[in-house]
Amino acid sequence: MQKSEGSGGTQLKNRATGNYDQRTSSSTQIKHRNAVQGSKSSLSTSSPESARKLHPRPSDKLNPKTINPFGEQSRAPSAFAAIYSKGGIPCRLVHGSVKHRLQWECPPESLSFDPLLITLAEGLRETKHPYTFVSKEGFRELLLVKGAPEKAIPLLPRLIPVLKAALVHSDDEVFERGLNALVQLSVVVGPSLNDHLKHLLTSVSTAKIR
Repeated sequence: MQKSEGSGGTQLKNRATGNYDQRTSSSTQIKHRNAVQGSKSSLSTSSPESARKLHPRPSDKLNPKTINPFGEQSRAPSAFAAIYSKGGIPCRLVHGSVKHRLQWECPPESLSFDPLLITLAEGLRETKHPYTFVSKEGFRELLLVKGAPEKAIPLLPRLIPVLKAALVHSDDEVFERGLNALVQLSVVVGPSLNDHLKHLLTSVSTAKIR
């Protein structure tokens, strides 16, 4: 009788020990599984791509692919930039190893100055390449063609306010381009510019004093 009780106690003890071992094994497996998942998660967040998303590099802002087109950084193009991109200005910038130049789609002397000359004058207020070069050089070359005085003089009432906007601009380079354009125009149209000079120069001197 004592042997049966002893045997039964031993079986219960063994069964309890087995259950404990199974629970311990299951707990160990769960901990191991959690540890593996945690390590995978940490690896994914520490990958270069994730790190780039969390801590973007300054150079990413220069990459158009990383800029949100609907974000605050995107701005509508200026009127001159929009016209240029749509082919509204019949010339293109040709990059040279030493010097840039313009390539006209047709001889400049065959072009109408209205509204091309005014559009190029509006481009003098641009501050980004290639618009700065195209507007400055296009304005100069157009005034060099044969018959330029006859084409430019009728446009003075519309052209002077545009040049004035460049001359009172806060950007020094824009002011310089506007002043050079005014000198070029003066050489071409001569005394026809006299009636506009007083008001134009007064506005310029006032702007520079400020």
